[in-house]
This record gives sequence, structure tokens and C-alpha cells, in this order.
Amino acid sequence: MTIDLRYEPRLGLALGGGGALGAAHVGVLQVLKERGIVPTIVAGTSAGSLIGGSYANGRDPYELEELVCRASWGDFGTFSMTPGIGLLDTDGLRATIEEVGSDAVIEDLPIRFAAVATDVGTQQRVLLDRGSLIEAVSASIAVPGIFKPRKHDGRTLVDGGLVDNLPIDVALHMGANHVIAVRLAPEWEVLPRLRTGLQVHEFEIRSDVTLIYPKLQHRSQWVARDLPGLVKLGREAAELALADYPVLEPRPGTRPDVSGSSAVKSPSIDEDAAAHAEHMARTEQAAHARGLAAFFRHRQP
Repeated sequence: MTIDLRYEPRLGLALGGGGALGAAHVGVLQVLKERGIVPTIVAGTSAGSLIGGSYANGRDPYELEELVCRASWGDFGTFSMTPGIGLLDTDGLRATIEEVGSDAVIEDLPIRFAAVATDVGTQQRVLLDRGSLIEAVSASIAVPGIFKPRKHDGRTLVDGGLVDNLPIDVALHMGANHVIAVRLAPEWEVLPRLRTGLQVHEFEIRSDVTLIYPKLQHRSQWVARDLPGLVKLGREAAELALADYPVLEPRPGTRPDVSGSSAVKSPSIDEDAAAHAEHMARTEQAAHARGLAAFFRHRQP
């Protein structure tokens, strides 16, 4: 190990796109927290922008797991009845976000953040690192044919994965000295003019990049199935990649084993599980905070 990531003041985090596979990012964030590794720069593409934006806005990784595991397509858009490219329309998110007053200005986030989108006209990457966090994420997740493109500063934007599905170089450009990169899915290689796999590989093998690659096997990024399992796979990949770092802050309801490198269930886990179930029941009975707002609004104490 050339550096200690716990003491790197300009540590970047690059979260790749991958649709529903983005749940694995949550497990990675949990492992980082447990090992005292705190990124100060976050760049995300598509699903990575959603999870990364939530994290940059101060979301707790365990609370984020609850949100992700009960998310559905309806949380991110509604069927559009107006002509245009895409089946779902994210415009409905704006009303929800304004109602709960939970949007944030990217420049004001506690962690520096940028979302990656694609300019339809130029087929070039667009970095969204200023203004509305919700608007930036809405553009970054606008998968062509599923979500309608977003208009931003006179440009038409769609999913950033078309040109940069793992924004390692973005995090470096933002000032990171070292980048933890989480890769979920292969790039959009079906589009000949937008091949990015080779470029990503060149960054992955650099000494200033720590790659975390969850073994997601044959899981589809288009099907939200077994989200808790995806979170677990993200955790396993991060624990393997960061095995040299001991657990400093165990996951709630667990304690470190004798080696301090992993966690086992506490004798009181049944009580914790019961309390968690009761909390989830109360949450479901309350008014549902739909859409991206649920990811960016902090719960009241």
C-alpha cells in the first residue's frame, strides 16, 4: 500500500453507472465509513450520481440502504403522456422536491460533487458541478428510451454512461490525489462511436486508483431485484479491496471479531432487528416521500 487512504486529504470517489446495480454502491459506502475512510471529492455517473449525490449531501449509508431497498421505477419518474424520446418523465420530481423543500445547491454540499451527463447534440461529456443537485442527477440518470432527456443551459442531456460510465478522470480533474473507483457494469459498447471501455481501463490500472469491482454475476442493471443482495455484494467487494484497513466503527448491531478486520453479529441483534422492523413499519405508514427527494432529504431527529 503506497498511501493510507484514511489520511489522504484529497481522496476522490468515482461511482459508476449501472441502473439497479447501483445498490451495490451503498454497501461500499458503508465499508468506507466503518474503516474511517472519508472521500472529500465525489463524481458519479447515472446510478452513481444518485448514490454519490446523496452521500455528498450528508446521507448516512445505513439510512441510504433503507431507501434504496424499497425504491422502484416509480420513485424516479412517471409515465409521460407527451411526445418525446423516453417512456418516463422526471419532471414530476420537481413538484415533489419543492413540496418537501429538500433540493440542495451543489456548491453548498459538505462534500464536493459532480454528476456526469451526455450532450445529445455533441455526444460529449458534460460535468454538472453547480446549481441544483436534483437537476444534475435527473440529467445523469436520463437513460435514452426510458427517461426523457433533460434541458440544461440550452443543451439536451441524457445518461452520462454513454460517454463516461466510470468518472475516474473527473474525480482526478476535480483535484483528487487518489481515487476509489467502484465499477458496476460494462460501458455502453453497443454504440460504436461511444466506446469508453479502453479509456476506463487505462485509469483503473494507475497507482493512484483503488478499484472496487463487485461480483454482480449475471444480474441485470434494468431489473430491481434482490436489492439487499446487491448491497451485500458491494460490501464484500469493498471489504476485499480494503482488507488492510481495520474496522474502526462497526455497523450498527454488530461488533468487530477478535482480529478487528470484520464484523459478527452482536448478542443483542434480535432486539436491534425488532426495533428496526418497528421503525420501518412507522416509516411505511407515514406519507411517502417519493422520487429523488427521498434520497436527498435528511430525516428529522
